[in-house]
Amino acid sequence: MGEALGRRRQPRAVPGVPDVPGAPVTAPGAAPAPEAPAAAPHAPAEAGRARSVARSGAIMAAGSVVSRATGFARSAVVAAAIGVGTLADGYAVGNALPTIVYMLLIGGALNAVFVPELVKAAKEHADGGAAYTDRLLTACVLALLALTAGAVWAAPAIIDVYTDYPPDRTATAVAFARYCLPQIFFLGLFTLLGQVLNARGRFGAMMWTPVLNNLVVIAVFGLYLVVGDGGSLSPAETALLGWGTTAGIVVQALALLPSLRAARFRFRPRLDWAGSGLTAPLRKAGWLVLLVLTNQVAYWVTTRLATAAGLHAEAAGVDGGAGFSAYNNAYLLWAVPHGIITVSLMTALLPRMSAAAADADTAAVRRDVSYALRHSAAAVVPAACVLFALAQPVLAVVFRYGETDAAAVAVMAGTLMAFAPGLIAFSGQYVLFRTFYALSDVRTPFLLNLVTAGLQAGLSIVAYVLLPARWAVTGMAGAYTIALWVGWAVTALVLHRTLAASGARRPSGRALAGQVRLLVAAVPASALGYGAARAIGSAGPFAATAAGTVAIAAVFVLLARPLRLAELTALVTGGLARLRRR
Repeated sequence: MGEALGRRRQPRAVPGVPDVPGAPVTAPGAAPAPEAPAAAPHAPAEAGRARSVARSGAIMAAGSVVSRATGFARSAVVAAAIGVGTLADGYAVGNALPTIVYMLLIGGALNAVFVPELVKAAKEHADGGAAYTDRLLTACVLALLALTAGAVWAAPAIIDVYTDYPPDRTATAVAFARYCLPQIFFLGLFTLLGQVLNARGRFGAMMWTPVLNNLVVIAVFGLYLVVGDGGSLSPAETALLGWGTTAGIVVQALALLPSLRAARFRFRPRLDWAGSGLTAPLRKAGWLVLLVLTNQVAYWVTTRLATAAGLHAEAAGVDGGAGFSAYNNAYLLWAVPHGIITVSLMTALLPRMSAAAADADTAAVRRDVSYALRHSAAAVVPAACVLFALAQPVLAVVFRYGETDAAAVAVMAGTLMAFAPGLIAFSGQYVLFRTFYALSDVRTPFLLNLVTAGLQAGLSIVAYVLLPARWAVTGMAGAYTIALWVGWAVTALVLHRTLAASGARRPSGRALAGQVRLLVAAVPASALGYGAARAIGSAGPFAATAAGTVAIAAVFVLLARPLRLAELTALVTGGLARLRRR
């Protein structure tokens, strides 16, 4: 990778979101500038930075939209090929393990620590942080290689930890795991290189390259649909699906190289770690590993219970939709608005927030967190209404093909409805956790995450014990929603006290009022959307989804001015203005 990537461009003296000339592109969370103190002397510069964040967020949101759209197609092809029953559970577990192991041991640390540390090094080091970046990359790449090799060797033990399958299904799950676990290295490489680009203000590539991953997997499962017999998988078919899935991650990671070359980034491996300042990020990474560990304990509980529920449901005559793959598919669809809206916005804001925190400018951090909460909610709350009110037709649009029938979709719909309200808290807590990371505080999010993870695990067990097998995973989704709302409330309280102690005004007043008004609008919007979809349901899931979505959007637009939903109003007017220009 070294020489081919060209020369490294020196970062700006104050890294952050680049100022891009021209009018901002309207996107979720991209309308008005962040609120500023009265009589602020640098209001034009602040507005310019807000437009820059809006444009960067729009580029990422566009990439995420295309990525999620191709992800829907990927999920549909996978479900058509192997259904959503116990065979699909084996593939889902095997394919999920690389992400589980990666996030458990290193991934969370890379995501949360890398950008703030690179921004800080670029500000403080004479070489713009070049040597520091090389050392950090070298250490992480070596750790990824060791982790990947160990995980592939330990695949049978890992499968035993996460499932309780009979021997024949265990063998298939282990085979999928061994084919998929090499993804760990390439997932890590993708994250490392993507964060280097983000720290240099280049956000688009990391959002667009997953499209290539989806296209590779679609091609692989499409090939299986042509050549497979639709029954149990042969060893050759298992290898095709497993290695094909891994090939998608490989392509996704390597596709970042042209963007790195354009950024004039050049990687030189360095092992001179002593006295290089890597101790601080490694200490922070330790807290992030503990945070991910608590999440994975909750995820392990869910996986064990959901796979067992799938077996029990199958024995009771429920043909799919009540096991781990169904839970996973509902979660995948549920997380789409968060990935498009909140992740895009916070990825653009995090370098700027980190730079402000390094300068001890907590007022700027406060403005940015308020901005992120208000503008992400303006799109996330309506999206949650769509997922709740239109769960069945939306799932039918994405998954009702091939091996997945209407009965399985109906079972999955309950799981998506239980997930839907949690989307608002999930995105809100994501914003608040990233604010702590910008402040170089990773210990507090770990402690706060214990609340969410503990509640999720405990309530999931209660749901599994008390509910019939058909409804067990729906109860687990509801358990996660409750845990997210409680965790978000506690996190907001702690962040308020943290910023107040540093002298900044509280970040939550305006954002909290906006959230409440959005939730008031959500009630009639969801009811009308559900009614519209039911009224036109005989025309098919596509028509029902369209009618319900239009009804929900219309209610929010009509209530935006009476309820003073300023961010939503700006989003709508900005979009209309852009359409008129075109």
